[in-house]
Amino acid sequence: MHLHIVTFNVPWPADYGGVIDVYYRIVALSKAGVKIHLHCYTYGRAEAKELDQWCEEVCYYPRQVGLRHQLERRPYIVASRCSEALLKHLRQDDYPILLEGLHCCLLLEQLAGEGRHIIVRAHNVEHDYYNSLAAVEKSPWKRLFFRIEARKLRQYEQWLSKATRVLAISNTDAAHFRAIGCGDVRLLPPSHGHTSVTSLTGMGDYVLYHGNLSVPENINAVHHLLEQVVDRCPYPFIVAGRNPDEELQQAIAKHPNVRLVANPDDETMHRLLQEAQVNLLLTWQATGVKLKLMNALYEGRHCLVNSPMVEGTALTDACVVADTPYEVCEALARLMEDAFSEEERLRRIHILEVADPMHDIKSLI
Repeated sequence: MHLHIVTFNVPWPADYGGVIDVYYRIVALSKAGVKIHLHCYTYGRAEAKELDQWCEEVCYYPRQVGLRHQLERRPYIVASRCSEALLKHLRQDDYPILLEGLHCCLLLEQLAGEGRHIIVRAHNVEHDYYNSLAAVEKSPWKRLFFRIEARKLRQYEQWLSKATRVLAISNTDAAHFRAIGCGDVRLLPPSHGHTSVTSLTGMGDYVLYHGNLSVPENINAVHHLLEQVVDRCPYPFIVAGRNPDEELQQAIAKHPNVRLVANPDDETMHRLLQEAQVNLLLTWQATGVKLKLMNALYEGRHCLVNSPMVEGTALTDACVVADTPYEVCEALARLMEDAFSEEERLRRIHILEVADPMHDIKSLI
């Protein structure tokens, strides 16, 4: 079986949520015997020889950034991913096409009516995601851009009805795509590199929050914990993640029971996840499925989350859910004294096996 995959960026290194999902789907499909013809738009990432081992061919196309595409009626993330060379390449055969994200759906317009089998992997309800970005953005110009892009994305979603199939990342997203008229909508949770649960039984002695600390959503979550939770809970906290700015570093330094681990390597991050007593994850963007949650469930002990973190997923039973600062503190008081047992580990394995995105992935194409 041959398959064209068109990606919004180069999916290596697999070091943030969107490209992790793409990369490990490529790996899974290749291992299932699919011959992959990979097409990558490049945006701040170099060509990657790592991808060659999984693909029959890997082609790269520059993203067309600039004001001209920002002023188009199409969303900027769509209009800036256009390539006549890519379109010509796809028309040389009749292999099915997997478009990674609404970002790549200009091809749906260009190939409409040609009888192609085109699947779209929807990484988010994109207009909801961009409205969420606007809600936490401090710059008025960036906030305006996100609002305009959200409106364009809502309108552009109509093109998804032209796809043969839409692969939604969560049940909530799947319901949305069915409601707007997409015909064949299937659930495909995020792909990831975990093959087994490596959580340690027993006790740890700290609470861990981790995430990309240059992302506004995560910065806001850390400030919320510092202001509403940390001083009420007499436990050591560790905040770990990439590229914290000076303001966040200073805010963390004011709390003697909080330690910052900036830019941890993979080995350090794995150790922090495994040795924590509680992995605490909060979000106010109920969009998609957070890969950091999957990391915590596969590698960590207790996972304490708020409702948006697990909304629309099959992972609620693997977590403890708390939404208010009082509920979070109450849950921490209980979990910090509760050893993670072998029975709990086996129960988590069962839950994650049911939600495994690699199960019969080839049948979705």
